[in-house]
Amino acid sequence: MTGIIGIVTSGYIDSYYLATANTGPVRPAVAGEVEADVCVIGGGFTGTSAALHLAERGYKVVLLEAERIGWGASGRNGGHVGVGQRKAQQDLEAIVDKGVARICWQLSLEALDLVKDLIARHNIDCDLKQGILHVAAKPGHVDDLRRTGTHLLQHYSYEHTHFVDKQETDRMLGSEKYFAGLLDTQAAHLHPLNYVLGLATAAESAGARIFERSRVQSFSNGSTVTIRTDAGTVRAKYLVVGCNGYLERLNGGMAGKIMPINNFVLATEPLSDSLATELIRDDVAVQDTLFVINYWKLSGDNRLLFGGGETYTKRFPRDLKQFVRKYMLRVYPQLKQTRIDYAWGGTLAITMNRLPSFGRLADNIFFAQGYSGHGVPTASFAGKLLAEAVAGTAERFDVMANLPTRTFPGGTWLRWPGMVVGLAYYAMLDRF
Repeated sequence: MTGIIGIVTSGYIDSYYLATANTGPVRPAVAGEVEADVCVIGGGFTGTSAALHLAERGYKVVLLEAERIGWGASGRNGGHVGVGQRKAQQDLEAIVDKGVARICWQLSLEALDLVKDLIARHNIDCDLKQGILHVAAKPGHVDDLRRTGTHLLQHYSYEHTHFVDKQETDRMLGSEKYFAGLLDTQAAHLHPLNYVLGLATAAESAGARIFERSRVQSFSNGSTVTIRTDAGTVRAKYLVVGCNGYLERLNGGMAGKIMPINNFVLATEPLSDSLATELIRDDVAVQDTLFVINYWKLSGDNRLLFGGGETYTKRFPRDLKQFVRKYMLRVYPQLKQTRIDYAWGGTLAITMNRLPSFGRLADNIFFAQGYSGHGVPTASFAGKLLAEAVAGTAERFDVMANLPTRTFPGGTWLRWPGMVVGLAYYAMLDRF
């Protein structure tokens, strides 16, 4: 990674990712009236990928971002690039037809390949590394991991997962907290802010126009969609909405399918090579099997990036370093004296069953959201599927749009108290 505070930082949330962001421009806000074939709302993975794929198809694309490119969860997350649809494949087979489950699995493999291909094709410097280790947080989770690996091999010919016993897991992690692991050598991890900034640059190179600080206030239906901001109006034949956890009240129907939650990450001071190898011997990303998961990896400059803890209101904890540090020390008590240089949070969107929510608001208005913590590959691929749907080839988009995603009981007004009670219950089970 080469970026050393190269990007103009105004308007971003302070984080390790921002401090190591690659150089990038400050883009203007939209002003006056602008016309486009397609207007894309949202400058995260979904929006930048959609803008890139649409521009490559020859569409005149305008992207509107309320803050800065990658300002939201796309620029603040753990950077894990896994396979599947955030739900274990066996569980997915229990709620959809097995043929559909198989298609979803193949799409997830293509999503992983797409991320790697975009990085290579557009020369995006984002610390791409191989491997994710899933670790059993409880003895009862060991057989679950073993069955998952066996199921993927027997039914999907996926040969990239390897069961790791407790002794080897301890050696891989320098921690005795976990009971076994399942290593996916095909999965990956990266610097998410530099990745999304690279997608935006690629989209502009393909001809898309990107406007920052252009918060959309409303949009209308019709053969021409009118999208309004405080200072400008975009008129387009098609609209793509990719706001995810930052949708707020832009559209009630979409908002009822998702619930925004906050997740938090810290970055330690740079570690010695020996300590970094002790913590993660093979430089893979790691995530455990708790309901409120812990996840971690090494950065390009040997820091431990550790994610842990959630909140369900707009307020973040006052002392984020201490909030996340307690989760880190449960795994790595040997880091008690290690300095924490950064801590930050971001807002993602979950769905009732953790499957992504794709769909249409009208024949010419498409959306994708609700990635439930699996956004790097799924949102990147959503951009490609959205471009296919706009172009009239919607078969693969419709597979995702037809996945069962329920509206939260009570809609946007009453979803919060009921969901918080449920999430708190499962978080309590994590402690036992």
